[in-house]
Amino acid sequence: MSSTRIDTDTLRRLPKAVLHDHLDGGLRPATVVELADEVGHTLPTTDPDELAAWYYEAANSGDLVRYIATFEHTLAVMQSREGLLRTAEEYVLDLAADGVVYAEVRYAPELNTNGGLTLPEVVETVQEGLAAGMAKAAAAGTPVRVGTLLCGMRMFDRVREAADLAVAFRDAGVVGFDIAGAEDGFPPADHLAAFEHLRRESVPFTIHAGEAHGLPSIHQALQVCGAQRIGHGVRITEDIVDGKLGRLAGWVRDRRVALEMCPTSNLQTGAATSIAEHPITALKELGFRVTLNTDNRLVSGTTMTREMSLLVAEADWTLEDLRTVTVNAVKSAFIPFDERKALIEDVVMPGYAL
Repeated sequence: MSSTRIDTDTLRRLPKAVLHDHLDGGLRPATVVELADEVGHTLPTTDPDELAAWYYEAANSGDLVRYIATFEHTLAVMQSREGLLRTAEEYVLDLAADGVVYAEVRYAPELNTNGGLTLPEVVETVQEGLAAGMAKAAAAGTPVRVGTLLCGMRMFDRVREAADLAVAFRDAGVVGFDIAGAEDGFPPADHLAAFEHLRRESVPFTIHAGEAHGLPSIHQALQVCGAQRIGHGVRITEDIVDGKLGRLAGWVRDRRVALEMCPTSNLQTGAATSIAEHPITALKELGFRVTLNTDNRLVSGTTMTREMSLLVAEADWTLEDLRTVTVNAVKSAFIPFDERKALIEDVVMPGYAL
């Protein structure tokens, strides 16, 4: 099927897999308004449509730090058991409605303790909400599996605590780990002890790298810390000249390190200039294991269907291209091999046989 024949309804029905999506960046605007009123938090506007527009406009600064600042309002309504249960359940239902069949949701538990919840209570509550969402989605005939990545905030000092949580909850829905937050000035190697602990305990992890900082960040994430995937990674292109791969780029491609690429988000933070010229297309053509992701659906005003639509319309992607990045994502998921294989063979491939 050529790119010109893939309409939005078809794209919405396609099975999708997302590896890079933040829980606190994907709330429903109406939910933010309702929960903010309950807890007495002041928002830029109490109109859900206007709030959605405010998020998108505020995030279009071209600066990662300012982009991150928009999370103040979502986090404000995610400090109670009720707020976490609702947002986690709705998160799953929104993915299911968008055709997502596998997702890994990430969040930093330390950012949800201002209301008195302990770190373990935060994780237990989010898992309860996710489970409720998965049960409802399955009952509605749109099953989706959601695993959790716990994040440590790289500019703070609780990364090891978050890593301990990932180890403790790895048999209770947590499938891996990540560090998030401002990348420039906070290198991943600052938290080497946490990553060494995770490796000893056989817990997989990804690292945000190559977005606001370049090749040194990617190199540290892979060669010093031992990440199995890279969050964003768009600046790996700095190690590619006229199609010739440097040593780091070659390592990433040849060892099938998945790049969790987020086109719309990258435009907002200034890591890319346009959808048409986003590195995901060139890297795909060079044989890198690129995956397509939303990053923050509310903040970026996007969905997986929208991300696919943009690539089809502006970068001439075909159905085969979309299938490739979906298979790439499932192959690189932090779940057992037999489960990945079954998901590809029984769900993804039949879903693309249009």
